[in-house]
Amino acid sequence: MNSAVYPGSFDPVTYGHLDIIERGARTFDHLMVVVFRNAAKVPLFTVDERLDMLRQVTSHLPNVEVDAAEGLVVEYARRRGARIILKSLRVVSDFEYELMMALMNKKLNESLETVFMMTSSEHLFLSSSIVRELASLGASVAHLVPPYVAEQLRLKMKQAAVRPPGAGDDGRTI
Repeated sequence: MNSAVYPGSFDPVTYGHLDIIERGARTFDHLMVVVFRNAAKVPLFTVDERLDMLRQVTSHLPNVEVDAAEGLVVEYARRRGARIILKSLRVVSDFEYELMMALMNKKLNESLETVFMMTSSEHLFLSSSIVRELASLGASVAHLVPPYVAEQLRLKMKQAAVRPPGAGDDGRTI
């Protein structure tokens, strides 16, 4: 079986991610969409919330599995028997970073290949950070994310708006 891992933070999942997931599901026998923690990013949604959103928007794809992991993608792929890492590219700056990661992953595991898939042109401008910023400013994101994700963003922003300044994730002031 030809299995691939599509890693990301998916905070939140966008139509751009879903485009890659659907195309990846047509390309590979089994696609594992895996939420990884990115130390350089402060997430809006918890891992469980991101897993829930991903499961909702991929429920129509029988060969897609949603999972979460920590550590190295190459180790996850090895443990799961995948030989391919699927990465999406939007712009040239994505390629520079992803090329370095692909070369390092190859150094760590020679049997692992990275496959790059270009984002469809209608999603080239789209990123989770843009979606989060628009949602935080009250703009509609309905054309950028699936309806379930838009609703989760609306609820998250509403929840954030009722917290007192300086409140932590549990709602207590810090």
